Amino acid sequence: MFTTVLVANRGEIAVRVMRTLRALGIRSVAVYSDADAGARHVREADVAVRIGPAAASESYLDIDAVLAAARETGAQAIHPGYGFLAENVAFARACREAGITFIGPRERALEIMGDKIAAKQQVADYGVPLVRGVSEPGLTDEQLIAAAADMPFPVLIKPSAGGGGKGMHVVERPEDLPEALPAARRVATQSFGDDTLLIEQLVATPRHIEVQVLADTHGHVIHLGERECSLQRRHQKVIEEAPSALLDAATRERIGEAAVQAARAVDYVGAGTVEFLVSDQDPDTFYFMEMNTRLQVEHPVTELVTGVDLVEWQVRIADGEHLTLTQEDVRLDGHAVEARVYAENPQRGFLPTEGTVIALREPSGPGIRVDSGIMLGQRVGLDYDPMLAKVIAHGPDRRTALERLGTALEDTVILGVGTNVEYLHTVLTDQDVRAGRMDTGLIERKLPDLEFATADAYLQALAAHAGLNAPDDDAGRSRSASDVAAARRIGGTAWRADGFSATTALPGPAPFEEDTSRAVVTAVGAGDPERAEGRTVYVSEGAASFEIPVWTRSGALHAQLARIERETHAGGPELRSPMPGTVVAVLAETGEHVAEGRTVVAVEAMKMEHPITATLPGTVTVLVGVGDRVKVDQVVATIEQDSQHTEETS
Repeated sequence: MFTTVLVANRGEIAVRVMRTLRALGIRSVAVYSDADAGARHVREADVAVRIGPAAASESYLDIDAVLAAARETGAQAIHPGYGFLAENVAFARACREAGITFIGPRERALEIMGDKIAAKQQVADYGVPLVRGVSEPGLTDEQLIAAAADMPFPVLIKPSAGGGGKGMHVVERPEDLPEALPAARRVATQSFGDDTLLIEQLVATPRHIEVQVLADTHGHVIHLGERECSLQRRHQKVIEEAPSALLDAATRERIGEAAVQAARAVDYVGAGTVEFLVSDQDPDTFYFMEMNTRLQVEHPVTELVTGVDLVEWQVRIADGEHLTLTQEDVRLDGHAVEARVYAENPQRGFLPTEGTVIALREPSGPGIRVDSGIMLGQRVGLDYDPMLAKVIAHGPDRRTALERLGTALEDTVILGVGTNVEYLHTVLTDQDVRAGRMDTGLIERKLPDLEFATADAYLQALAAHAGLNAPDDDAGRSRSASDVAAARRIGGTAWRADGFSATTALPGPAPFEEDTSRAVVTAVGAGDPERAEGRTVYVSEGAASFEIPVWTRSGALHAQLARIERETHAGGPELRSPMPGTVVAVLAETGEHVAEGRTVVAVEAMKMEHPITATLPGTVTVLVGVGDRVKVDQVVATIEQDSQHTEETS
């Protein structure tokens, strides 16, 4: 067995891999960028090596730096986690040439399965069913259009080198293909450096079913059942479960065997996932989509229903051991469901969020597992994927697992950075989800009608009390409602919280002193006197959390005067950043006249670029420059309206 293994990743997956390495008695090595110097995976490793600055291209994606860290620490093997270098053929080759074991499949499997066209051609020879489509390399737009002429529409355009749903385009009519194909090629080139496209028939009401496989270096291949991953938003998985409520025993056996054959087609080694599309209207029929040649984010649900530690077997197989499990040994025990917790704001188009974790409570209890990459006091930035943790529940049946996960999400507290926990809880309690009536478009159809909680008077009063009475050195500490209630009454203190005026006073017993039964956690963030910013109080109740700004009367007046001063000198309406991020482009100069709809500034976060456009015609004043970091709602430019526009709208 290896004695030292380097984990070439970060966040929750690095922590999770290290957990198994520790159980096996293997020394773990973490690598980290400057942005992750104080991260949880760094602290939990036996050894940690800095490999570069925050930019992933200069750290986690730097093959030479990762290999240098392995040599420096004497690591005999590297576990890539998922993302970053996990499916990188060049990295696997570099590991082999350096005499370091890559804990993953061989290079041939990475090459073939990394190309959707090559993958389909390869598995077809092994009897794996394919959806109807056009998947030949090197076809021009004209050739693709001609080949798709006799296909039923709608169809789906997919980049051959793609993944994660990026670059996919649904085309409803044949006459729309000539315009859609060039657009798809541009996205494919920008995202993957390869503009090769394929076209597939769009499966009606599709369900995303994937099968976990394990294969050793001695030709032994088995599957560990399937996972249902149909709850997606923009082709990104949100909630996953095992097994699927759709498949019967016969179909489960057939789809499992198809996954095994797909793995055999490329002499697969290690843990992998074969993904299929299954029509909700015809659950007996399934089609191969692709194979993910790595550990999947949702692997815990398979581990919970099979009792198999997939990371342990990845390590053992990479070390040359025989897979001792047989297909007959695999039994599915109960049901498991996983929810992905992200640093994002569902109420603002799921834009990424950032901040410092000033209150953290992870759920526990029967059947509950949490794979987390965060800890109290950790800074959550915008440099990497926004996943913070995964909350997983296991039970004897699907209903129990769903109920346990719902309770676990209600018990999850992450304050100081916005998350999607309430959104996850809302999706989980949807009646169609509870009944197992799902397809990959369900969440998108439900999104417009989703409602989120708002802070009521009770929470507003609690926030005001906590914000005004916490001493300066108490910023960042969390407490329960009963702790705050016991401290003191608000009395006649004048305060202002979101939705309340600056002169409101609450004499007598505070509302939260009359009702301490509500399970509320608060955390007080520090204010900024120089910018006349009041304290932000973070409040969590159930699965919902709120950021409530709190001001003293003098502070509120100071802030109002500062805002008037800024608007007077800057002139006119403000253009604000919808998310925290970095200014990547300034497309207008101060003093320039801009038309309504003109992009003035572009802000980027998590590889997502958002244009900030003029809301009316006028003269612009730009307040930021390229490379500046901006906060959510920060003013990046102002516009002095045209007099003609002002007269027309008055």
